[in-house]
Amino acid sequence: MLYTFVPVLLLRTLIAGSALSIMVACAAEPAAPTEVAATSQPAQSTAESNVVPPEAEPAQLSFAEWRDAFRSEALQAGVSAQVFDRAFAGVTPDPSIIIADRSQPEFSRPVWQYLDGALSKQRVERGQRLLTQHQATLDDIEARYGVDRNTLVAIWGLESSYGQIMGDKSVIRSLATLAHEGRRPGFAKSQLLAALEILEHGDVSADQLRGSWAGAMGQTQFIPTTYNTHAVDFDGDGSRNIWSSSADALASAAHYLQASGWNAGQPWGFEVKLPDGFEYAQADNAIRKTVAAWRELGLTGLPSGTDMDEATATLLLPAGYRGPAFLVLDNFRAILRYNNSSSYALAIGLLSERFNGAGRVRASWPKGEQPLSRSERVELQERLTMHGFDPGTPDGIIGANTRSAIRGFQQLLGWPADGHPTQELLGRLRAEP
Repeated sequence: MLYTFVPVLLLRTLIAGSALSIMVACAAEPAAPTEVAATSQPAQSTAESNVVPPEAEPAQLSFAEWRDAFRSEALQAGVSAQVFDRAFAGVTPDPSIIIADRSQPEFSRPVWQYLDGALSKQRVERGQRLLTQHQATLDDIEARYGVDRNTLVAIWGLESSYGQIMGDKSVIRSLATLAHEGRRPGFAKSQLLAALEILEHGDVSADQLRGSWAGAMGQTQFIPTTYNTHAVDFDGDGSRNIWSSSADALASAAHYLQASGWNAGQPWGFEVKLPDGFEYAQADNAIRKTVAAWRELGLTGLPSGTDMDEATATLLLPAGYRGPAFLVLDNFRAILRYNNSSSYALAIGLLSERFNGAGRVRASWPKGEQPLSRSERVELQERLTMHGFDPGTPDGIIGANTRSAIRGFQQLLGWPADGHPTQELLGRLRAEP
């Protein structure tokens, strides 16, 4: 689980399933380090994890007219007429793709419920078996890319349920539908062109080029541009087959994480305990301190010794100040390149530790808290704007700007400024004149 990073993920809608139902995160092309994602739920499709407003709709052509125009563009870009015509033979728009593209779920699960599914006993046990089964391959991947094997297997487990749920839609048809009448036709067109380049290269046939509704592909759910830049032939059979070769899929994910800034030998992060009177505004994506500096602020649960003291970390409160606290490091941010969701990255980190019998969250989650629905999150953003704060476009996505605005209002009230949206906060905004 990035058109270039603009990190992972096509449209951030359709949240909750997972590979738990088919959660695809998909890697996009790495870019410079980004802030820790503020969203609580992983996106279902992955093309880009930063939410971008829909593109302005061009004058609508019929699908046949659009296809013929795109054919000329593809041929100019180097796709052969034979490959294009074979890929598009019999292709018609898929109405189910447009429905998925325009879906905006009203409700999403809180982080603790998502983690319960992501860290299921079945997922943990199967991952443990596969770590043993693929030990030799994982040894070689670690040696080449420096990426922790447990993390790779955790990604494998969440992205496709270890290759069992990869999506069975024609990537060409899905992306052609989105390029013709989706919310982001320009992005979809770039991915469609990349998919044709895959066919031109000959790694797979058009019939084998299958994936999610948004075009994420294979056991590691790569979008086509990421496939072209980071997929590798690790088993040496002459093709980069992330669909049927677990070695290619795992090595491709490792290659991607390496390019995303993976720090070999460093953990993703660790759970910490905050001291009484802690300034919760420090839990800000933009604030990075060394582990030593966080220790000086009174945080406990940090690794002993000095090996980690100079590593830079961000404080993450995924459920606000009432829930667990984590210091997250460079490798957490690398995982976010795969899916720009803090819940997803946290699940990967904890699952990777569960394989070794660890990865248990010690602090309690605020399970009595009712998450805001999408319409309530939009209302929250609108009311923050009315009160002079700047949460950005009211889109229901709790990103960095919204969290900053929430902190400002919380500080005005004298509340713990954790930037976390709650029913209590929305109620107070509603009560304000």
